[in-house]
Amino acid sequence: MASTEENLLEIQDLKTYFKTKAGYVHAVDGVSFALKPGEKVAIVGESGCGKSVTALSILRLIAQPPGEYVGGKILFHDQDLLKLSEREMRSVRGGQIGMIFQDPMSCLNPTMTIGDQIAEGLRMHLKLAASQARQRARALLEEVGIPAAAERMKAYPHQFSGGMRQRVMIAMALACKPQLLIADEPTTALDVTVQAQILDVINGVCEDLGTALILITHDLGVVAGVADRVVVMYAGKVIEEAPTAELFANPRHPYTVGLLASVPRLDAERSSELSTIEGSPPDLMNPPAGCPFMPRCFYAHKICETMPPFDPVNGMGEHRKACWIDLNDPQEQTYAQRRREARRAYEQQSIQNVIQS
Repeated sequence: MASTEENLLEIQDLKTYFKTKAGYVHAVDGVSFALKPGEKVAIVGESGCGKSVTALSILRLIAQPPGEYVGGKILFHDQDLLKLSEREMRSVRGGQIGMIFQDPMSCLNPTMTIGDQIAEGLRMHLKLAASQARQRARALLEEVGIPAAAERMKAYPHQFSGGMRQRVMIAMALACKPQLLIADEPTTALDVTVQAQILDVINGVCEDLGTALILITHDLGVVAGVADRVVVMYAGKVIEEAPTAELFANPRHPYTVGLLASVPRLDAERSSELSTIEGSPPDLMNPPAGCPFMPRCFYAHKICETMPPFDPVNGMGEHRKACWIDLNDPQEQTYAQRRREARRAYEQQSIQNVIQS
């Protein structure tokens, strides 16, 4: 992927591994995608696919050791973040790139008031005086929907609910008006109503500031109303990328099809079972040479033992996939259906054998 000035962020063949006594865990193994100014991109996939490690790698927050940036580039305004000194990265974190973490309670300082924590970043990056920083902190709390902001600035994190703490994290992440916001599972452990409120706040503030957004999530249901584009990850790799509407309407990788099918639907029949993806992800300490989804894929052929290129679908540059198979081919659909039926028959027979024994 060649660097272009129109892209705010470009990740090129990023490889982030973790060294253990047993060997290297290939957590992120050749990830590439780009982000334009003001664009909203969602990175989706099941737990352990490398989404959060990708996000933390962008800000160089992976502990070294055990983490290692083995290869690739992270270009922000055409500057490779992996080559910056730690001092230079501190000006990027919070100033030019903000981040909302999964668990705000573990990220907020329990010994400092909310107002002081927000003001600290403003004084560091924007060089504001103490009074100016506190005034701006109060305005930020009001912007993210925290009532009685002047009083709540004096409170400590434990005095806030989970949803309110997440709003504080959003205020801190956007305090310096960064060009890019990374939201890593921002609605984890929140109830459904609060989840919707938090996503609305993030989306609204990004729209107002023109801030680009990377939304990390395992839930495809939350991205439809937020993201312009979706990047699907599996086993440390990007296996499909497309505009959001196109991906939902026309998924072209078997894993993406499985993810979409596993989302509960309001129009589904009561008797219908929730779809699942059979099997388990591969061992990232010993990743397969070919397609990592092959052992779980009913469409798999011999050619899948070789890793497919990440190519445009039908020559369309905006929709790309890493799969040898054309899922719209009737012969391939018949082949996959026969394999599903054979697997189901085998499982039923195995259950009968256990019962009879």
